[in-house]
Amino acid sequence: MTETNAVRKYSTKKEFFKEYKKKSRLQEIWRMFLKNKLAVIGLVIFVIIVLTAIMAPLISDYENDAIKMNVSERLTPPNSQHIFGTDEIGRDIFARIVHGARISLLVGLSSVIIALFIGGIFGAVAGFFGGKVDGIIMRSMDVFLCLPDVLLALAIVAAFGTSLVNMTIAIGLSFTPKFSRVVRSAVMTVRDIEYVEAARAIGATNSRIILQHVLINCIGPIIVQVTLYVANAILTISALSFIGLGIKAPTPEWGNMLASGRAFMRDNAYIVMAPGFAIFITILSLNLLGDGLRDALDPRLKQ
Repeated sequence: MTETNAVRKYSTKKEFFKEYKKKSRLQEIWRMFLKNKLAVIGLVIFVIIVLTAIMAPLISDYENDAIKMNVSERLTPPNSQHIFGTDEIGRDIFARIVHGARISLLVGLSSVIIALFIGGIFGAVAGFFGGKVDGIIMRSMDVFLCLPDVLLALAIVAAFGTSLVNMTIAIGLSFTPKFSRVVRSAVMTVRDIEYVEAARAIGATNSRIILQHVLINCIGPIIVQVTLYVANAILTISALSFIGLGIKAPTPEWGNMLASGRAFMRDNAYIVMAPGFAIFITILSLNLLGDGLRDALDPRLKQ
């Protein structure tokens, strides 16, 4: 397709070159990402985990394999019928891990979205306006940063109950201060660049400048932090479930699988190895993916 024909698809040449530049940038990011073999491995592993969670009902039956008691097959070692063995009441461990992936990923992603939305608003406002507004918002966030993520989430869950929704909100709120700082620092690096000044000069409102000119150019570091905090959220979910304040049995979740199997791990190590490995490989894949995205999105690291 010639340039003239391509431009006809757009109302102006400006729109054409803007779209062309956008596609070129995405292709360059993808090329840089593919150079990092560990990041590609992390992406492949994470995609497999996500697809497994999506297709969990097709892989194993939830009612019969994941939560139904079968005492006659309790503590069965891995075999051709139960590839990861069975737990203390005869439930198939592989089925519970597959269905538990849905809960871990759902809560992990949802909690990070909550943290990104709330923390992004506070961070963008603080970074853009600075001064007293910045001081008030950031000192308020510092109060919550004094508490570890798990402890803050634990306090919220203990106060409002251990439902799936409450746990998602609790983890999201515990990550909010960190996201506010990430967004604030990213906004402060671009708020005084020429295109922001030009937008001010033509009378654009502050909200429009923040949404259309500032945040859109901060998306790189924010995406990287999202992948890393999804891993932290999954680890937090597992920790809360392990101590009894997260997902309750018989609902399968990797943390409560570790908690219920620890009493039998001396003679049946497989009962905790499988959920432990599921947590490990998921967090590892997200960390590798986050590192690869950071390298691809940071222009200073280009060869």
